[in-house]
Amino acid sequence: MSNVRRQSTLSGPAVTAGIELHGGEHTRLVMRPAPAGTGLVFIRTDVRDRDNRIEVRPDCVTGVKNCTTLSNAAGVKVSTIEHLMAALAASGIDNLYIDLDGEELPALDGSSEPFLKLIEQVGIVRQAAPRRYIKVLKTVEVRNGDSFARIEPCEQLELDVTIDFADAAIGKQRVEIVPDVRAFRDRLASARTFARMHEVAALQAAGLSKGGSLENAVIVDGDQVLNPEGLRFADEFVRHKALDLLGDLYLGGPVLGRVTTIKGGHGLNHDLLMALYGTADAWKFISATPKPEVQELKSVSA
Repeated sequence: MSNVRRQSTLSGPAVTAGIELHGGEHTRLVMRPAPAGTGLVFIRTDVRDRDNRIEVRPDCVTGVKNCTTLSNAAGVKVSTIEHLMAALAASGIDNLYIDLDGEELPALDGSSEPFLKLIEQVGIVRQAAPRRYIKVLKTVEVRNGDSFARIEPCEQLELDVTIDFADAAIGKQRVEIVPDVRAFRDRLASARTFARMHEVAALQAAGLSKGGSLENAVIVDGDQVLNPEGLRFADEFVRHKALDLLGDLYLGGPVLGRVTTIKGGHGLNHDLLMALYGTADAWKFISATPKPEVQELKSVSA
């Protein structure tokens, strides 16, 4: 098995800050090393009157509209976690304390790239404990209207993502990728979140996207991309959907399986995870035997 074999954390603290995409407030995020076996834990440093720790688990998801939101039993929330989660997934980081002084992560440029660069600048430490994977044993599928998601057995994580929008600037796009850190860095990390112009007013009327701008999102109006700099990739839209899928899947830990989605989103991603874990004979935990070296996976061409 050519995946990461030992648990990992950061070698030291990593700090970033910026405007929330939906809330519009300024938030500060600090990632701190955590012992083996800790998992990923958000800590709301601005909350002092109740439990402020939120574990990253699929059953802690309480919102999937426009972003992924986690909550604890005390009702403390953290939202728009998917871009950071994707960077952690690609980097193979298992254990981390993530301090946040607000309800939503900073949007930064709307992609995972700033988080990935921060992780790589600080450095990663392999820990003594073996890494635990979720190995898919049989195919599980979910549907919602014309949206579809499937996960099936595979010896590594593979993503096959298709989107289909009426907007001429987006259209139908597909990407296939084995999202190891190299492929993620080169092909997914810098792909930004996006919205259609007619959606922006509706989002803002609903109290969302208060901090959204051309600085942290790609905005589409029919056949036009409104960002002056244009797109980072011709198929940036589907690459970002694959990025979101990777981040949402990582709420359940590292997965060995092939995931296919058509017209997916955060809700469908979560439905797939819950369907997988709710099917007792569809998966099992396996532990990798620790070795001193890590062999990188290879990317699949789109």
